[in-house]
Amino acid sequence: GMQLAEKGRRDLDAAIQKYAAGFPEKPWPVTVRQLLGHLSGVRHYRNEEEVNSTRHYLNLADALHVFKDDPLLFEPGARLSYTTYGYTLLGCAVETASGMKFVDYARENIFRRAGMDTMRADDVYAIIPNRAQGYRKTPSGELRNSALADTSNKIPGGGFCATVNDLAKFAIAVQTGDLVKKDTLELMWTRQKTRDGQLTNYGLGWGVGERNGLKEVGHGGGQPRVSTYLHMVPQKG
Repeated sequence: GMQLAEKGRRDLDAAIQKYAAGFPEKPWPVTVRQLLGHLSGVRHYRNEEEVNSTRHYLNLADALHVFKDDPLLFEPGARLSYTTYGYTLLGCAVETASGMKFVDYARENIFRRAGMDTMRADDVYAIIPNRAQGYRKTPSGELRNSALADTSNKIPGGGFCATVNDLAKFAIAVQTGDLVKKDTLELMWTRQKTRDGQLTNYGLGWGVGERNGLKEVGHGGGQPRVSTYLHMVPQKG
């Protein structure tokens, strides 16, 4: 999405309806930038049933029905509230601005450019060589298979699979400027502020912090079958 902003094909401060016509008007405008920084007021998962959704969606626009008619949790910009569904909206914006399906855009403009050979959507119907079976530990300590889930409802916010080597290639491509310009990266790694001026611990698509005087950026993810984390200290490469 930030690549498209660099090219002038997506306005960070435009209302999201400019790119996602299926999202109804709300009492306040919701911008692309607010969605990127989790300041939008769009809700997160409501319950375990949503986390473990097994419904298969053929496109992101159809997946909006899960949350699009629900009220915003607060006036956009008032506070930070993490939302995977906000990134489903952003994925629709990428599709509109690029004219490509989100997964195809990511493959052509991120994965291939970074040399990521295995990164792909974790499609429940696809035959994916070496795909590992997820598991969980019960309260008694017994290992069991993970709950079933289909991530087609939220692929921009979670639902790719790859090897750890590909994740490292992504980290390198980000830091070396192969995916976005240095100025764009600095913007993405700048902590956002609420309307009353309070700094959040989130930039645009990245968690941002500091330790021992060095900026740290990263992101975690969790869903049935898998937990992930990417942590980087850019000043140390």
